[in-house]
Amino acid sequence: MNIELIILAAVAVFVISRLYAVLGQKTGAEPPARRFREAVARTAEVEDDADGAAGPARLRPAFTGPAAAGMETIASIDRAFSPDEFTKGARRAYELIVAAFADGDRDALQRLVDDDVFEAYDAAITQREASGAEPMRVVRVKTARIIEAALVADDLARVSVSFEGELSDGENSRTAKEIWTFKRLLRSDDPNWLLDEVATAS
Repeated sequence: MNIELIILAAVAVFVISRLYAVLGQKTGAEPPARRFREAVARTAEVEDDADGAAGPARLRPAFTGPAAAGMETIASIDRAFSPDEFTKGARRAYELIVAAFADGDRDALQRLVDDDVFEAYDAAITQREASGAEPMRVVRVKTARIIEAALVADDLARVSVSFEGELSDGENSRTAKEIWTFKRLLRSDDPNWLLDEVATAS
């Protein structure tokens, strides 16, 4: 055999063995394939945490205040329930209902209140129209806070909000302090709450 071929073969074996020794060891940077696999694994963990399919459950802050226990019960069925968002919606409902009552808009009232409340408002509108009195309108809602919440039957929830509002008929003004109770079937596709009861606050 040609001595040159033997030398070249020996050199090739040496080079290959050195490459194998270097590539087979862990250096300061991970091999690209391994880095990719680990990145995919981390991404999967983040996605699992986001959609709740795996990983530890994300905890929301505990409800506080006099209605905390009732709100916890409601949230156990309606996981989207938020006291802050509910209060914002209740303030808006207060403004809409008082405006509809002042305008004598019975159609709008029927969409916002239950049957018993509508009957009372309907009778009051008829009486006011007969007397010619000017209706009171909301100038501003001073305060709105949840004071009671409960699951009263199966998935029927009731939440009471204490309102203090400034009302005016253009010449006279007064402060109204009332407790409005809203209701909703939590498993219903309809996300809206209806006004179920109105009471004077002490």
